[in-house]
Amino acid sequence: MKFAIFGNTYQEHKSAHITHLLKILRKKNADICISHEFYEFLRIHTQTDLSDLEIFDRNNFTADMALSIGGDGTFLKAASRVGEKEIPILGINTGRLGFLAAISPDEMEETFDEIYQGKFIAEPRRVLKLTCENNILKGNPYALNEIAVLKRDSSSMITIKAYVNNELLNIYQADGLIVATPTGSTGYSLSVGGPIMVPQSGTISITAVAPHSLNVRPIVLRDDWEIALEVESRSHNFLIAVDGRSESCHEEARLIIKRAYHYIKIVKRCNHTFFNTLREKMMWGADNRI
Repeated sequence: MKFAIFGNTYQEHKSAHITHLLKILRKKNADICISHEFYEFLRIHTQTDLSDLEIFDRNNFTADMALSIGGDGTFLKAASRVGEKEIPILGINTGRLGFLAAISPDEMEETFDEIYQGKFIAEPRRVLKLTCENNILKGNPYALNEIAVLKRDSSSMITIKAYVNNELLNIYQADGLIVATPTGSTGYSLSVGGPIMVPQSGTISITAVAPHSLNVRPIVLRDDWEIALEVESRSHNFLIAVDGRSESCHEEARLIIKRAYHYIKIVKRCNHTFFNTLREKMMWGADNRI
């Protein structure tokens, strides 16, 4: 098998995990390629053996599987690089919570034994695509987790007119608005009171960030519906965040959010389920009185 490796470029003290990963892959005679920026980080800051690795830039790679070693942020960056290739991604967690990067370093050997035996699930996850009618977006328009519209350069709220299939849904007065996939429903959206959605539910959610009205609540929609957003701001601009990658946008821009045509495939061990992850990672339903 051939593996493409992406990694966290901020924490050199965790380099022992990449050393162990490369040892496992070499033992299995795997073909290994590595992103250029992660290679340079390891070369400068660690003593990791980087011989015989193929180096690639941007999205110029092919592989049977992509490996993300870091936290969920690293996983999202890897997903943006994989894009429409639909190469399955395995997340190895060296961060904190690790909802997407669900494999701990202690599980690596057992996990790769299962992968080589074909005992894994490549679970397809829906992706959102952002287009801007009056503005050219600079970054990657695809989101595995969420697309957020947020205030910028002012303490004042922004006004967001939200349309669903060309019908007005609501006019939000808030610090922002988050449109989340089921994958992203346990991330930023959840932290502002959004619902948890099962990955296979075929839904998306809209959740306001600090809304001015107490009767504004999250709403769950079908993921094949189109969402349009029009934003007004005192500073005449606002932020668009696509899986945490943010850029400024002028208020004249009209944003269109649709379901993308491709999936991101997340590699899961056969004994790892969504409900197990909820209970173990998020202490979901735990009762401290027991």
